[in-house]
Amino acid sequence: MSTATLEKPAAGADEVPAKGGKKKLVLIVVVLLVAGAAGWFFFLKPSGPKEPEPGEVLTLEPIQVNLADGHYLRIGLALQLTADAKEADGSEALDATIDLFSGVDQAELMKPGQRQKLKDELTETLDHDYEGAVMEVYFTEFVTQ
Repeated sequence: MSTATLEKPAAGADEVPAKGGKKKLVLIVVVLLVAGAAGWFFFLKPSGPKEPEPGEVLTLEPIQVNLADGHYLRIGLALQLTADAKEADGSEALDATIDLFSGVDQAELMKPGQRQKLKDELTETLDHDYEGAVMEVYFTEFVTQ
């Protein structure tokens, strides 16, 4: 009987390390998965679209645009192109400017923030027209009469 008593604890002793070994194995696998995911996130994760690099600034001759009630606007533009932009023709920008500002009331242009709103709208239009080649639009001249 004493031999049987000794064997039972010995069998129980073998099971405890086996359970501890499985726990260690699971813990190691989880740590490796977390480390692999962190490595992918920091080193291999595809980055989002990169901001375009600024390139040449295309300065256009000022033009006059007819406003409402016999007033006019003399406006000059400069286009900040991207570094990978091919040659840009300013005629599309001038046409878009005429379309945007023609017939606008002179008093409307003098309201706070209205000029910036129109500039943002023109920038968005030119970004579309020039297929992403225009980063920013600058007013080099803006005179109403």
